[in-house]
Amino acid sequence: MRHANPEGILTQIADVYSDLSPRLRRAAEYVLDNPNDVGVNSMRQLAERAEITPNTLVRLARALGFENYNEFREPFVETLRTGTTTYPDRARWLQSLAQGGSHGDLYSQMAAATLENAEQLFAGTDADQVKEVADMIVASRTTYVLGVGAAHSLSHMFWYLGRMALDNLVHIPRQGNLPIDDIARIGPEDILLAMTFTPYRADVVAAAKLAKRRGAKIVAITDSRASPLAMMADRAFVAPTRSPHFFPSQLAAFTILETLIAFVIADAGPDVIENIESFHATRYDIGVYVSEDD
Repeated sequence: MRHANPEGILTQIADVYSDLSPRLRRAAEYVLDNPNDVGVNSMRQLAERAEITPNTLVRLARALGFENYNEFREPFVETLRTGTTTYPDRARWLQSLAQGGSHGDLYSQMAAATLENAEQLFAGTDADQVKEVADMIVASRTTYVLGVGAAHSLSHMFWYLGRMALDNLVHIPRQGNLPIDDIARIGPEDILLAMTFTPYRADVVAAAKLAKRRGAKIVAITDSRASPLAMMADRAFVAPTRSPHFFPSQLAAFTILETLIAFVIADAGPDVIENIESFHATRYDIGVYVSEDD
């Protein structure tokens, strides 16, 4: 079944990747890693960049259900044409709405995108998947929680809540370090819980590659099964990021992390309740929280 948007096409490529011939895999790898090149380059130019023949791209398009390469390429061209693939373009679009007095329309689009992302997240994920990953985290020697850029706040939230109950969570990267610095001793008993979204961070992907070479399990939080992080992960949660905002929405990613930490607490031993109570009692004792008597 062919898809009408780039994300669907990339997901389809990831799904059929293992069934492709070696030459088609090379073409598929290039498209997965460089989707914007499909829309801005001719078939011949793209083939040269990927070091394949133009006919290989034609064969890939047909393997995905398209009649020809132009039909395969059109969704990528259309996405670029609408100007929604770059943050500056989205920012300009937001300003044009404001100048036209369209804040009500923008508000409704934000609401619709938010609800749609949450619905798609839960539709594509089930409780058994979340429980399996929660069990893995509880049983791990160390779970390294990695997020950089906008994802740093997401990863910090997961680590902050989880450390109230568990001693095996480590938030990375530490200040001044690269992610690979902080997982130098990662091994088969460990987990790398990593998150990155379009455009994918090279330092996060590099950390995942290192973790995989060392035998650690990788849990990915990302926006597509075709993302480079999901492609190498043992378990992956797809959190849609669509938004009329100039920056991808983080709500679905926050939601799956919040759900996962709830499952982690539910699956951990009875001592986690003591740990959580002790954590908050200490904070009250030293005056971190406002007392009810104040």
